Amino acid sequence: MRALILALSILAIVDSAHVATAGLSNTPRETLAPADTVIATSDATKETEDQIGLTKAKRRQVQRGLTRLGFDTKINGKFDDSTRAAIARWQEEHGYPATGFLNAAQHKVLTEAAREAGKSDHQARRRAGGRARYSRGVGGPIGAIGGAVHSVVGGIFRR
Repeated sequence: MRALILALSILAIVDSAHVATAGLSNTPRETLAPADTVIATSDATKETEDQIGLTKAKRRQVQRGLTRLGFDTKINGKFDDSTRAAIARWQEEHGYPATGFLNAAQHKVLTEAAREAGKSDHQARRRAGGRARYSRGVGGPIGAIGGAVHSVVGGIFRR
């Protein structure tokens, strides 16, 4: 049985040897258009935004991306007037018609730009000393309260 399997394997290898010498094809491939060209090329409307299927979490992600790119808006998962205005400002800056709604292509560009901005923010924090923004030291109001309590208690028991 092993001999049969070995013989069939050798035959398969010998038979497929011509594939290894075939080389690259010179025939150009057909480029396919996007499945839904209306979504990719049309102005962004409520309908195109609905076709993206943005969940509440994805809406928050869009809002975080807008804020990261300098278009401040509340991050609540709802596209209210302030979010629509931020989207319109982003669209204007990038040469899109300022509709306040996203289509699939704009959503993709926005999320990729926000991701790149997040990477550069992370790198800047690392160059600035790592966790400076998220320090666990004695800063802020809680640290001030703890420091005050510590000095009072320490003063009482040192006498």
